[in-house]
Amino acid sequence: MTAPAPTRELRRARIAVATCFALNAVFYANLVPRLPELRDDLGLTNAALGAALAAAPLGALLMGPAAAVLINRLGSGPVASLGLTGLGVGVAVAAGAPNWAVLAAALFLVGALDTVVDVAQNAHGLRVQRGYGRSILNALHGLWSLGAVAGGLLGSLVAGLGVPRELHLAVSAVVFGAVALLVRAWMLPGRDDADAVPADGATPHAPRRGRRTAVLTLAVLGVLAAAGAFVEDSAASWSAIWLRDDLGAGVVAAGLGFVVFQVAMTAGRLTGDRVVDRFGQRRVARVGGAVIAAGFALMLAAPSLPTTLVGYALAGVGVATLVPAVYAAADQVPGLPTGVGLTAVNLLLRLGFLVSPPLIGLVADAVGLRVGLGFVVLAGVLVLVLGRSLRTRVT
Repeated sequence: MTAPAPTRELRRARIAVATCFALNAVFYANLVPRLPELRDDLGLTNAALGAALAAAPLGALLMGPAAAVLINRLGSGPVASLGLTGLGVGVAVAAGAPNWAVLAAALFLVGALDTVVDVAQNAHGLRVQRGYGRSILNALHGLWSLGAVAGGLLGSLVAGLGVPRELHLAVSAVVFGAVALLVRAWMLPGRDDADAVPADGATPHAPRRGRRTAVLTLAVLGVLAAAGAFVEDSAASWSAIWLRDDLGAGVVAAGLGFVVFQVAMTAGRLTGDRVVDRFGQRRVARVGGAVIAAGFALMLAAPSLPTTLVGYALAGVGVATLVPAVYAAADQVPGLPTGVGLTAVNLLLRLGFLVSPPLIGLVADAVGLRVGLGFVVLAGVLVLVLGRSLRTRVT
């Protein structure tokens, strides 16, 4: 049955939350091209810069539980809007940090606010999706990917023009922060649980006996989220090293794995809603897991530049709709207050991003990166097997 046409209020809310997704990526991506300059100005070693950067995921893990509390008290729309303005300020402070301690503290704040914004914008996006009666969350995540590309290009351009780093990120905080505040007016009003549709007719606050099932469900969804993190991090952290060190690719070719992966994932997200509406989240996720495993198995079994690019393209398509599907499922776990499921899965996702680089790195140092990247094949198999826990239809 065709969903009714969305109201003007819903269309405006979709524009508002889509803007939040894009801005969430733009803020930090704007800083990334200027990190080498920041490192040199502060006289830091690569290890010291890495330690400071690690403060961001640490802040996300320690402060992430606050997201559910804030959403229940203030609503997901205001939390996303106000959190984004704070995120811009945190990035600006990091850009102008006079020493390592201030840089680490600012990045801790950035990580904490980023996870709060991430949960809030997904909660509001799912609320709008329920109003639409069809999937829109994949496209919202696709806009995040486009925002990351746009922010990186903007940061590179401004750096190339010789604009001082502090001025660049301060102006970014003011301009994009103002946009984040303005779109708040178009967010859906009222409490987030007012229009929730719990699975199987359950009430938002189920009896205690149902909480064990809820915890088990979240654990499975968390493993799926962490598997997605392993796939995404393999492109960000290891594709260039695999191509350069193991396959002997040149400087330009070494960056192609990450580019191919991002393009494929972005395309998959921008087109994923129609696919999910037609075939269901469960089937799309499980097929995606098989595609991830097959792509990386090909790449590792017959290592070369072409097979690597094919492998990363398949992995990008395969993982494209996974995290949005996990968020949608976590948001409708019965027996939990609004925002708790999203917060829990978001923390497990970030734990996956935190664990993946050192785990693959340790295995690579011991027996080679080819073996270390085998974890991505395992991640694809996990998605294939555990994807059956996802709901078939989007509601």
